[in-house]
Amino acid sequence: MIDADVFRALARSSPWRWTTLRFTVRWAEGPWREQPVRAWLRRPDVLRVETLDGDLLQVVRERPVRVGVSGVDGGYSLRLETPADRLARRPVWRPDGLVAERPWPGNSCYDDPMYQSYHWVAMLDPAELADGRGPGPGEPAGPPLVVDTVAEVSHGGRPAWEAYVRTTPRYEPRCGCCPLLRSREVDEAEYGSTRGPYPEVQRVRLDVQTGVCVLADDPEALGTGHDLRIEAVDEPMDDALFVDGRV
Repeated sequence: MIDADVFRALARSSPWRWTTLRFTVRWAEGPWREQPVRAWLRRPDVLRVETLDGDLLQVVRERPVRVGVSGVDGGYSLRLETPADRLARRPVWRPDGLVAERPWPGNSCYDDPMYQSYHWVAMLDPAELADGRGPGPGEPAGPPLVVDTVAEVSHGGRPAWEAYVRTTPRYEPRCGCCPLLRSREVDEAEYGSTRGPYPEVQRVRLDVQTGVCVLADDPEALGTGHDLRIEAVDEPMDDALFVDGRV
């Protein structure tokens, strides 16, 4: 049975459900709405983005980052950590194979290579739909969404779960300026003012195999949100695909 709990579990599971993804995406809003793109992403660290006509837009390679490590003797050191190191951390699994709890230190360490904005990152790993922020320091987080209904649908010829949802004050997007869903509280925190009107109910779809958010929009307003169509999952991707040959 697909309910709100199962839907949220799928939303937090993406980093462990696929390794490569080929897809197209169109945005109805934002600075990229006139240019749909096709992308090849090989986790954990490389991305190629083209126009639908095949013109190369960008090749992205994530670099290791320097992180602090506390030693058992109380000491503190810095070391380089690659995206692969971060992805190797294992979550707490549910009996159905979805993720019950993501490992420390949180959602951002599983970011895929980014194109243009963090909306891109959130589409590919929609953990912001699963777990919200706590109301105060040390207080437990609450659900970021009220999930009204969940149904099995098809999106781009692939099985997906569609939910009609309402954001709660605990909804915390990957980035406040480019959330998957519209939220009055998020806009107030990001801009110091509201940027309404705000939809009462919003629609999201998760691809069942990958956990990717393939659609998020206002069902009452045409021309909102994004529409992502998956073309291939876990196909081999050679290093040569991620070479930028432009002069």
